[in-house]
Amino acid sequence: MGRSAAGLPLVLFLQFGQPALAWMLLLLAGLSDAADGWLARRAGGGSSWGARLDPLADKLLLAAPMIWLASNEVLPVWSIWLLLARELLISGWRAQSSSGAPASWGGKAKTILQFLSMLLLLWPPSWGSHNFCLNVQQLGWWLFWPSLILALSSAVAYIKPRSRIDRH
Repeated sequence: MGRSAAGLPLVLFLQFGQPALAWMLLLLAGLSDAADGWLARRAGGGSSWGARLDPLADKLLLAAPMIWLASNEVLPVWSIWLLLARELLISGWRAQSSSGAPASWGGKAKTILQFLSMLLLLWPPSWGSHNFCLNVQQLGWWLFWPSLILALSSAVAYIKPRSRIDRH
């Protein structure tokens, strides 16, 4: 859950002109997520609490820079609202599941794309020439859209089987 607490300092670093610190914090949080997942799989799959809390930590961590980017007109506000609505819907559905409802392939790919997109969009301007930084940030912008499509399509994949079960 420590990753979720990184959201506030990350936004504060961005807001107060410390993009390199924000970027490094996001990178460390992403690497800790990958390490946590690897360790959980290696130890036999982790716990049902871990299955519930890990995606929540990712959502809280990623929501912070996304909202900041939308407030600074880097990403459209409607896209962030759509993502947040999707996350609330899926989180509610997964919370009702007794097993924690493991993440789908699409959900995992979405999270990876979102992390990459945020890292590229938040690339510090001092880490290269103006054109280089613009190209890196533009790549992040273009990676954001497939992550949105994956988010919406994976939401359908989560809900569709559930709705069939509920009807019987």
